[in-house]
Amino acid sequence: MDAAASLRAMFRHLTLASALLAASVTAAFSAPSRIVILRGGEAADAWKLCEIGHQRAQALKYNYLGHEAAKSLFTEEAPPAFFFALTPPTAALIAPVVDSWKKPVIYYSVLPQDDEKDTAEALNVRTREAAGNILNNPALRDKTVVMVWDRAHIADTALDAKYEREAAVTLRQLFHLDILPGVPRDWPEDNHDYFWIVEFPENSNVPSKFEMVKQEFGKSFPRVPANDWGEPSGLDAASGCAAEN
Repeated sequence: MDAAASLRAMFRHLTLASALLAASVTAAFSAPSRIVILRGGEAADAWKLCEIGHQRAQALKYNYLGHEAAKSLFTEEAPPAFFFALTPPTAALIAPVVDSWKKPVIYYSVLPQDDEKDTAEALNVRTREAAGNILNNPALRDKTVVMVWDRAHIADTALDAKYEREAAVTLRQLFHLDILPGVPRDWPEDNHDYFWIVEFPENSNVPSKFEMVKQEFGKSFPRVPANDWGEPSGLDAASGCAAEN
């Protein structure tokens, strides 16, 4: 092989290597442009929503998240592309919304188990899997996605401390929200009525903006709590809403 042929062969290899590197870099920065995070609705038990939770599901559809919602969190240019859920109550909360968009739920299913430790570990594993997929899947790049998750695996300092020597298990840490100002360290047990909205710049999986939006439904759904952050919801045992989710 002469010198010219050797140079051409080298150039082809370098071009191929550059293309592969570019592809890997593109794949590495595949975060959505916007993630809307909310907690599962008020639940009767680990399997199903209570009546208030079902009302919240409908309220979310008509007011914030459904197709043509009155106070939509989306725009015509950036509709929700994907919906994610974790447990039966989170899937139930988002069901009316996704039905209005005629889209499926991507379900990182964790079903209640007899052994609470098994359930806890499953929640950890599936939360890590979901966060990894959302930040690195090219199909989600520059999209708007909605995540309905359990409270503790959104933000919980006790859970963070328990697993600080292992891999992160809360969305607050997995999405690097701790680098942004104003992100609460805990999601209060009594609050089901807020959205966390996270934005990512183009070609980055490091968040650049965080916003909290309160769910307020007015007279259309008067029984659905709209308590301020950290304040009690006012629900008692008579409401039939008991389970943590």
